[in-house]
Amino acid sequence: MQSSNNGLGRYGEEVAARWLTAGGLRILERNWRCAEGELDIVALDGDTLAVCEVKTRSEHGFQQPSEGIDRTKAERLRHLAERWLGERWPTHFDGLARSVAVAGADSGARPGADREAKTPAVPQARPVPLPPGGVRIDLIAVVNRVKGAAQVEHYRGAV
Repeated sequence: MQSSNNGLGRYGEEVAARWLTAGGLRILERNWRCAEGELDIVALDGDTLAVCEVKTRSEHGFQQPSEGIDRTKAERLRHLAERWLGERWPTHFDGLARSVAVAGADSGARPGADREAKTPAVPQARPVPLPPGGVRIDLIAVVNRVKGAAQVEHYRGAV
């Protein structure tokens, strides 16, 4: 049963990624993992960072995909989104803005500066701003139908 669920989950994530891309979102990362869990898809929706949880069910399942996020899962997703931002957003931001660090030294000459000990300038990291449009956590509900294409619903800001 577990391997069948894993296959269904992978299928749903692939369908969701194609759906999001077709809808104009830019996928930044898929299946990001850390010790506390996994984020299925992290994408940019314009200037908003969308952390997407994908829930896939078969057509004859007893539970709808949208019922797959309880309070505990929602808290874990919020925590993982914060962790991803701390670890990965600076990298993506750097790639987008090309300006993360500034020199922390004053280049102006001061009287008697030639007698002071020279220390090399150490670049100071500039705080990396959050995405201008903020961060939201979305649910992508995928229903694998017996016949025909999968049914996909995108719930923006579901958590």
